[in-house]
Amino acid sequence: MNGQNRGMVLQPVNRRSVPEDVFEQIVGEVLSGEMQPGQTLPSERRLAEVLGVSRPAVREALKRVSAAGLVEVRQGDSTTVRDFRRHAGLDLLPRLLLRSGELDARVALSILEARLHNGPKVAELAAQRRGPDLPALLEEAVHALEVETDQIEQQRHALTFWDHIVDGADSITFRLMYNTLRAAYEPALPALAVVMAAEVGRPHAYRELAQAISSGDGAAAKQAALDLLEPSTTALSAVFASMEEPR
Repeated sequence: MNGQNRGMVLQPVNRRSVPEDVFEQIVGEVLSGEMQPGQTLPSERRLAEVLGVSRPAVREALKRVSAAGLVEVRQGDSTTVRDFRRHAGLDLLPRLLLRSGELDARVALSILEARLHNGPKVAELAAQRRGPDLPALLEEAVHALEVETDQIEQQRHALTFWDHIVDGADSITFRLMYNTLRAAYEPALPALAVVMAAEVGRPHAYRELAQAISSGDGAAAKQAALDLLEPSTTALSAVFASMEEPR
């Protein structure tokens, strides 16, 4: 490999899922910073040699990496790493939040900030557009939260509660955004248990939000959602700030 590719550590892959394994390795290199924006990946032929796989498998994997916004593949030319912060989509969040089993506090904070921004509007829309089944669904979710003592399971009940609210808002964009945020958030439930305890341990706050939505009061629902979501965002922001302080 030439000097541009120095530092790229690739391993022979499991042949049971060759394109997937190639995809995972290249994504890992890009997200870890081992491959920087503007760098050129080895040729398909060279990648196939290093990984011990076929060129069609490499080609398929590169198509997926390109579709994820991580590289630019030019027909008959080189494959160049892109800045994922500018070109990738929300589907990368799960990979960014948990890396090698470690929680990235900065990414976790950004997820809670997005939730704090979107949640009140979603609650307001749910109050305005609620269907006849929504009040009962919210009541069931709040009751499950009230009787649960395990912090991780409390978070799951809270996710179910918000799942109903997002459905009630009847917005495909908010629905898809929520799906992505939930997919990123769920694997991190144990790591976030302490930060989220103060929120999921306040079932009365969920009940207030449920009542506002069920009564069709959009303004009250918006404020109740803000009151519910803001403390955990503030708490994680404080934790992150303490981690950033020079020692």
